[in-house]
Amino acid sequence: MTHHFTSFDGITIRYHRWDPAPGGDRGLPAVVLHHGFIADTHTNWVRTGVVETLVRRGRRVVGIDARGHGRSDKPHDAGRYGEEAMARDLSGLLDVLGEDRVHLVGYSMGAVTALLSAARDGRVARLVVGGVGAGVVELGGVDTRELPPALVAAALLAEDPADVPLRMAGLRIWADEVGGDRLALAAHSRALRRGPMPLSEVTVPTLVLAGTDDPLAARPQVLADALPDASLRTFYGDHLTAVRHPSFAPAIADFLEAAG
Repeated sequence: MTHHFTSFDGITIRYHRWDPAPGGDRGLPAVVLHHGFIADTHTNWVRTGVVETLVRRGRRVVGIDARGHGRSDKPHDAGRYGEEAMARDLSGLLDVLGEDRVHLVGYSMGAVTALLSAARDGRVARLVVGGVGAGVVELGGVDTRELPPALVAAALLAEDPADVPLRMAGLRIWADEVGGDRLALAAHSRALRRGPMPLSEVTVPTLVLAGTDDPLAARPQVLADALPDASLRTFYGDHLTAVRHPSFAPAIADFLEAAG
């Protein structure tokens, strides 16, 4: 079921809820899912089987469509974007849900957002971040050495996909396939977070997930080592395929179940 709320700056944020399978819940916190850049709740979490796995394991699940993505509002002003704003959207979602404790899962852009939320919002009791690695420690966010913002914006704004450099062709194809608002996505690419990440403040148990061939999650052990209480799991795959690995969704569910 899809719902919405108005965030701190007037943007409408859509989110999706799933009830647990019969006999589930057991008083465990809801699992909140935050997707990556260009994706949305459906492409990142439903199509990959993560939602189904969690629901089957008896969990309540909530997936947020980030601003500029999915069914949420899509302004074209870069000043309305960035993971800091998305972290504020997450806090607003938790206010709306009325949850005292949640388990938070983020991938790529959503992982950066989730780390910021876990550092600042005491309602996050357990954390899973995927699709990121040393770039979070060294740059403070998504690894722009692999995705330079100027190139990303140019690829998204090109009138003819044939004019997109080969390095960015996959990103443009992905945006077109999911029907993304390319102006909104380009605006976010200009607002990617930079600067020191408050990793020492992420004190909750954390699981880092990374594909072995994912350049955006290079050297993930660097990130795991920078967090006070983190472990690492790797899977064969790149940035888009690691989430479809048969062990990916169960790894999330197992880690969150360990909280009891």
